[in-house]
Amino acid sequence: MNNYDFNQIKGNILIVDDTPNNLRLLSRLLTEKGYEVRAAISGQMALTAVSAAPPELILLDICMPQMDGYEVCQKLKSDPETQDIPVIFISALDEVLDKVKAFTAGGVDYITKPFHVAEVLARVETHLTLRRLQHQLQLKNVQLQREIAERQQAEEKYRSVLENSIEGFFQITPAGHYLTANTALARILGYESVTEMMSTVHNINQLYVRSGRHSELNVYLRRYDQASGFESQVYRKDGAKIWILENIRSVKDKEGKLMYYEGMVQDVTSRRVAEAELYRQRQETERLLLSILPQPIAERLKRKRENIIADSFTSVTVLFADIVNFTYLSSQVSPVELVYLLNQIFSEFDRLAEFYGLEKIKTIGDEYMLAGGLPDPRPDHAEAVAEMALAMQQGLTKFQSNGGEPFQLRIGISSGPVVAGVIGKKKFAYDLWGDTVNLASRMQTQGQAGLIQVAPPTYQALQKKYRFVERGKMDVRGFGEMITYWLLGKID
Repeated sequence: MNNYDFNQIKGNILIVDDTPNNLRLLSRLLTEKGYEVRAAISGQMALTAVSAAPPELILLDICMPQMDGYEVCQKLKSDPETQDIPVIFISALDEVLDKVKAFTAGGVDYITKPFHVAEVLARVETHLTLRRLQHQLQLKNVQLQREIAERQQAEEKYRSVLENSIEGFFQITPAGHYLTANTALARILGYESVTEMMSTVHNINQLYVRSGRHSELNVYLRRYDQASGFESQVYRKDGAKIWILENIRSVKDKEGKLMYYEGMVQDVTSRRVAEAELYRQRQETERLLLSILPQPIAERLKRKRENIIADSFTSVTVLFADIVNFTYLSSQVSPVELVYLLNQIFSEFDRLAEFYGLEKIKTIGDEYMLAGGLPDPRPDHAEAVAEMALAMQQGLTKFQSNGGEPFQLRIGISSGPVVAGVIGKKKFAYDLWGDTVNLASRMQTQGQAGLIQVAPPTYQALQKKYRFVERGKMDVRGFGEMITYWLLGKID
């Protein structure tokens, strides 16, 4: 993996197109926006350029002589050195099969010619941001693996201490009074000598932390004449609590009459502490996994029975929301204050998503994306997302800028089929694809501050339960003219 300066604002982009006019237009456009741009007029030149200096992002035309864009992308994805470079296809081909083929080849996005300048810039910035966030997540994953390895080494250390410990020996009467004991047992219990221990501990029942534990031991001994691997918490001389493991057997005379019990004692506190720490770390690892993926998806990954996790959902509702003028706010406060504020706002949204049973998909900058009806389908997904959108507006009123101005959200919602799946091998991300996702995004980007814009499919599902105002016919980028609606609230 290449090491990039992820603190820089712009990135390194390679444009591959056999049409000079397209190369000049895209190069000028991206160069003016501060990107470092290189160009290649054929697939072979592109592969050579990538091998010499891998870019952070590739804009790739499909229709080229000798080697088309699909083949170029497949060669890049088959090479471990270049397989992580995101590829955005830019082509005049606009059939669904062409797009499917592009994504199958390994592309991350598809822009149809003639393209909109704003769309190209937005998608370039989005995928560069994703690339850098994925790099940061990789670093965190490496750190997590290192910490897990260190904890495993610590566990081995604890086990080594246990295996090399000296066992204590004792003989006791059926009533629980010591007959004999060795120095190791006295040390385990914190006494300086066996004499001190036997003069202090008049009955071993007083050692056990949990009331009735000694009685449970006696039941085992009377029924089976022995108790193996019997673990209990006991008090030391100084009042500290330790864990011991006892292996005890009955000693009888020739007539079978019980004379006394004898056994061995091990101090297993280190092992129990190590096991408790290992359990805690497993729980933490589980929590980290669930913070990245929905629980049903995480369970499927842990079973390792599926090489690729991808599901089709016929009916879900997708929501996009962004904070209006957040870019301006970011220039007015320190990075620490900005991240703290954004974390507070998104944590409130996370709480609401959990309350309404919705699945947070991701955040990009000040944009928040969630969905209802997956990974577990539910019939009321549109209603749940509508309630979430209204609650987000209300929840945002808790926050204000340094100047005391309230924040506003621009929210877009659409319903319909999507494809959902997990991408990545060393790091995982659960994401959605399809026209429903794109339309929800358009509802947000072409919406207005403080309002919730709803696409026709969601309006049809909610019109009998919620109040709407028709916005009217508008040109939705990528979808053409469409009548959209403003969601106002629930019908009383």
